[in-house]
Amino acid sequence: MRDLEPLQVGPFEITPYLIDHSAYDAYAFLVAADKKRLFYTGDLRAHGAKGGLFEKLVHKPPKQVDVLLMEGSTIGRLEPEGRFSTEKELEFGFLKEMKSTKGMVLVYCSGQNIDRIVTIFRACKQSQRQMIIDLYTAEILRATENPRIPQGDWPGVRVFIPQWQRRLVKRNQLFHLLEIYKKNRIFPEELREIAAHATMLFRPSMATDLEEAGCLDEAKLIYSLWDGYLKEESFSPFLNWLDRHGIPMSQIHTSGHASISDLRRLAKAINAKTVVPIHSFEAERFPEFFENVTIKQDRVWWNVK
Repeated sequence: MRDLEPLQVGPFEITPYLIDHSAYDAYAFLVAADKKRLFYTGDLRAHGAKGGLFEKLVHKPPKQVDVLLMEGSTIGRLEPEGRFSTEKELEFGFLKEMKSTKGMVLVYCSGQNIDRIVTIFRACKQSQRQMIIDLYTAEILRATENPRIPQGDWPGVRVFIPQWQRRLVKRNQLFHLLEIYKKNRIFPEELREIAAHATMLFRPSMATDLEEAGCLDEAKLIYSLWDGYLKEESFSPFLNWLDRHGIPMSQIHTSGHASISDLRRLAKAINAKTVVPIHSFEAERFPEFFENVTIKQDRVWWNVK
């Protein structure tokens, strides 16, 4: 898919619109067939690193849209005029934490949140810390094929391969991956020495590796995911691990979804004949914020009129 380059799939003409979202290379879609036009937002936002794409969509929206399928995951979670932090604001937050932490900074975030990894890398450069990523994250970054995004073979980036990934490499004979990052690879015995000058992208499956490496003195963890996960029972072992090692946790995160005020701007710009809620826990509240709302049920066929 390419931004604004239509695809023909049977009777459907599908035009992708590159959008701002925490997932890389995310698109909204205009679907046209039988003289009807439907615009599907997917998940999108305006406050990320590519917020200009949202503004572009608002200022040059698709015309004559019959149905707008619009996400609304922030309805019920954010005040109508509330706003989310931008990635730039998050960068300042990460930088402050990195400068004030004496030991290793652990950042628990998604390896697929490319915007966040770029934000962390920028903060690492400013705080003169090495960024350490695992093999999975290195491969996700390489898969983007984007030369402007940090890579596992860049200066200032080290690649750590936890035990479970080493076993995976051996079991599946993926030794060519080790060769790609050979120059930037960092081994467990090096972590303690570099800890005070390093920021590591962390996930709980790496906890034992870090314990054995003895690199957790005066460490701090920054949680950069949806805070709802912390309330789930499955996260209790992770929180207990932090307590056991005396590792304080702070939260620096922003939503991957648009605020209500931004959604209202988008709906007004597209001016569809009807707005149908998707991806929302409170679809019934859409009429409070948008005009011409029609609520549809899952698994029920309906016609675009």
